[in-house]
Amino acid sequence: MRTAIIVGGGIGGLAAATALIRAGWQVEVLEQAAEFTEVGAGLTLWPNALRALDAIGLGDEVRAAGAIEATAGIRNPRGDWLLRTDFTELDRRFGPAVALHRADLLHVLAKAVPEGVVRTSTRVTDVRLDNQVVVTHTGGESRADLLVAADGLKSVVRQLFWPGTTPIYSGSTAWRMILDRPGERLEVGGEYWGRGEEFGVLQLPRDQVYMFAGAAAPEGQTNDDEHAELLRRFGTWAEPIASLLPQVDPGRVMRHDIHYVPKLKSYVHDRVVLLGDAAHSMTPNMGQGGCMALEDAATLGAIVNDGLDRYDRLRRPRTQSVARMSRMAGRVGLARSRAAVALRDNGMRLVPARAMLRSFAGVFNWSL
Repeated sequence: MRTAIIVGGGIGGLAAATALIRAGWQVEVLEQAAEFTEVGAGLTLWPNALRALDAIGLGDEVRAAGAIEATAGIRNPRGDWLLRTDFTELDRRFGPAVALHRADLLHVLAKAVPEGVVRTSTRVTDVRLDNQVVVTHTGGESRADLLVAADGLKSVVRQLFWPGTTPIYSGSTAWRMILDRPGERLEVGGEYWGRGEEFGVLQLPRDQVYMFAGAAAPEGQTNDDEHAELLRRFGTWAEPIASLLPQVDPGRVMRHDIHYVPKLKSYVHDRVVLLGDAAHSMTPNMGQGGCMALEDAATLGAIVNDGLDRYDRLRRPRTQSVARMSRMAGRVGLARSRAAVALRDNGMRLVPARAMLRSFAGVFNWSL
């Protein structure tokens, strides 16, 4: 039986483990964290991601764990609609989307992997190639026929075999937070775009609301009280932001600068393949980072027995295109000049919602 080592036990790594096991491979997952925890983050799985999950047998379970509001879109800080998205129409055209806490997705993915496959508290320190892949880690040494690097933006494996691929700062910083609201739900969510700032609200299952914010800012800038900084920036924005933001526990606010991986010439080096953020970490503006990792995993499982060159041909052009689109969306959403913001807002009001949905067809219509 052919063997694979997967470095990283996040969304992409666990999905790849399931995909490879279904393809008949013996798999070992090396995860440096002591346990699977994901605090303060939600995500939307768009129709393309759910098709990827269907391909590895987990789509229905994830759909059951998630939910989506009927209406969302983009508004300005006063609450005026710039663009509405009808999820009923999205479902009709492309299939359903779901929103859920990252921890719930990780739970489904981890449960699908047989016991003993994942080794936690295991940090990779070196990799070398001979007639196999040899991975040195804090638990010793592992050998396999294939190495899948799913170890994220700062991938140790990518740095070893793809030198000079240091992540690039996007020019924006982001905040994330979860608010528990027992017995209450939002009927409408979406994003609010201002001048060099944006704020998003997403209803999750179990009466939780995921909130995220972004701002154009110098790299490395932080504040002693990030919750107070959010209130300063967004506290007077339209409902439900003005009401929800003061309720957030300051200890549940996370801030991180947004970086992306530069365009790579290949996702494959000999017996080593890059997957997810290790290959194409992108800005979050299209909500496709996790979705692309799931597509990567499903594709790898489908073609791994035919050779890795096909994986590179299928995944690199698509993911790099989506990453480019996401950066463009980020520049539009975080426009700073009054003239650019006015042009953006007025232009968006003129775009029919159905036309906007059609523009995403190339992303949402993916299938194996």
